[in-house]
Amino acid sequence: MKSKALLFLLLILGLTSCVGTITNESKKVSSERKIIMPEGYNRGLPFTPGILVDGTLYVAGFSGEDAQTGIVPEDFETEVKQALDKIGVILKEADMDYKDVVSVQVYLTDMELFERMNTVYRTYFDEPRPTRSIMGIKSLIGPARIEITVTAKK
Repeated sequence: MKSKALLFLLLILGLTSCVGTITNESKKVSSERKIIMPEGYNRGLPFTPGILVDGTLYVAGFSGEDAQTGIVPEDFETEVKQALDKIGVILKEADMDYKDVVSVQVYLTDMELFERMNTVYRTYFDEPRPTRSIMGIKSLIGPARIEITVTAKK
């Protein structure tokens, strides 16, 4: 009977120490998250522009409306440039640049705009360019025709 009680006590002590280790590891991971919030980027929207975790920057999707007026330009190339410029501000705030981008996701509401998007895109990313996925989607919020999100690592 004493040996069963001793075994049970050792089991409980072992489990307790494991729970403590798991809790400490969870705290460590969450303490390494840094919110990237450039001035003027939090207009009450329900997302964070960028989050830096263990040296990897995750950037929210940005469309190409004018940062001051919120108006989407009629010229598509300007819309692409403005989306990429917003991403550039997030990168800079995290002490990174376009050369640190490792992955890009582009959402287009009209795949006929692909070549025009690509022309602007090439001016931002040098060789070797990051990995990229392009998705044709039905629509974005408002009249936006493009949204771009990136992941970067120094």
